[in-house]
Amino acid sequence: MSTQKVAAWSHAEDFVAASEHIDAARHRGEELGAESVGNGVGSVLQVLAAAIGAKAVMEIGTGAGASGLWLLGGMPADGILTTIDLDTEHQRAAREAFAAAGIAHQRTRVIAGRALEVLPRMTDAAYDLVVVDADKLEYPDYLTQATRLLRPGGTLVMTWSDKESDPANRDAETRTLRDVGRSIRDHDQYAVSLLPVGEGLLVAVKR
Repeated sequence: MSTQKVAAWSHAEDFVAASEHIDAARHRGEELGAESVGNGVGSVLQVLAAAIGAKAVMEIGTGAGASGLWLLGGMPADGILTTIDLDTEHQRAAREAFAAAGIAHQRTRVIAGRALEVLPRMTDAAYDLVVVDADKLEYPDYLTQATRLLRPGGTLVMTWSDKESDPANRDAETRTLRDVGRSIRDHDQYAVSLLPVGEGLLVAVKR
């Protein structure tokens, strides 16, 4: 990669600054060991939510609430974010982050539990946007669930790994991402793009 491309990537990552509430949530996440999305990924999440007017958003992987705040920042005032995480301490931090940002409590549903056990109970074709930032070894199962949950025209977003772009990397996580990427790319039901923000962001629109 050329020096100019690296500089352009770095510029894009910092082009949109996080709010003080997102920064606070990110710092709290660091204390708890919950990794948060960077400004590049967060701003794309916000833009996508705004672009499709997402009123019903499903987030898999709550963290400390930083990504949820980005999403809520792009959603309409009556939009509802449903977010699932196994770690109740992370979820407590997310609730505090939402409250500190002035988000009305009825706009968020914070569900504790293993996502692959919770998702089958959710309504088919009820979501405008599904965001997956979780165990990448489980991405094939999340793809199955997201395809069921998304309405036609809905958008799937999966955080990626920059290791996937290097053919020399053949660990289980990288192989899983390659398989999922090919599956979505070759799926007649999706229009897809892999964006070079953060460690990569796969975005697919359900036809």
